Amino acid sequence: MRYSFIIPVYNRPEEVDELLNSLTRQTNKNFEVLVVEDGSSVPCKEVVDNYADRLDICYYFKSNSGPGQTRNYGAERGHGEYLIILDSDCILPEGYLAAVESELQQQKADAFGGPDRAHDSFTNIQKAINYAMTSFFTTGGIRGGKKKMDKFYPRSFNMGVRAEVYKALGGFSKMRFGEDIDFSIRIFQGGYACRLFPEAWVWHKRRTDLKKFFKQVHNSGIARINLYKKYPKSLKVVHLLPALFTIGIVFLLLYSLVCSWSLSLLLLFAFIQLIGYGTGFLRAWWKRCVLGKNEFAAFEKNFYK
Repeated sequence: MRYSFIIPVYNRPEEVDELLNSLTRQTNKNFEVLVVEDGSSVPCKEVVDNYADRLDICYYFKSNSGPGQTRNYGAERGHGEYLIILDSDCILPEGYLAAVESELQQQKADAFGGPDRAHDSFTNIQKAINYAMTSFFTTGGIRGGKKKMDKFYPRSFNMGVRAEVYKALGGFSKMRFGEDIDFSIRIFQGGYACRLFPEAWVWHKRRTDLKKFFKQVHNSGIARINLYKKYPKSLKVVHLLPALFTIGIVFLLLYSLVCSWSLSLLLLFAFIQLIGYGTGFLRAWWKRCVLGKNEFAAFEKNFYK
């Protein structure tokens, strides 16, 4: 078996249906699929069973432990030479796996990842969030864009790794947020070859709203400080920009008391993403770097609500 797709899922059977449907249309058929239910109250077993005659697929149900440990559960049961980790809200174009195989035939890689795109059918909110998460002007292109301010670290929504490397590194850590970057850092530290496959992209649907998006990026800011405490050299200038933006907004609001036209500058930026990340970053910096507190995350009890 060449590839094992590992798909963790929590209460999202509709997403799994769309993802599995896209897998049936892959031009490269040398793969298996492992769907791992992370203690869902709305399981997707019936959906998976509907694809039993079209895909080499297995379904597992386990108690809730978060996405990282759920991926590890699936990886332990995969038979592929390469493990490909996908989020359940992704949809694959029919040439996705062929693009992966083409890249590996040209140059071997121990780990790889691809970018994400917005489909024409996505809502305006989904398209806006996709832009905010992928644009060079908001993330520095570090999520898979061709222009980037830092080297590429695969994200777990679209990440491939050689099974032997996955096992050697012990898989994902128990971090609730930032666990994919933690894993990518350990890939580089282990001396393994990691590459961006620009044509192995996915449609990332992100069923979310602005409130959920704020929670997500706020936790991303917290995770960046948690990662810094584990790997001090991992903090780059690009990671500081949302925090500086957030501080700048505070001063701009104060300045508007004497110069009201300065508020027009606020129209130039992606507020929810940068302020959400920036406040999370500053909150974690204060708790962990100043007060010396332990690793933490926010909104854990109602993150998916």
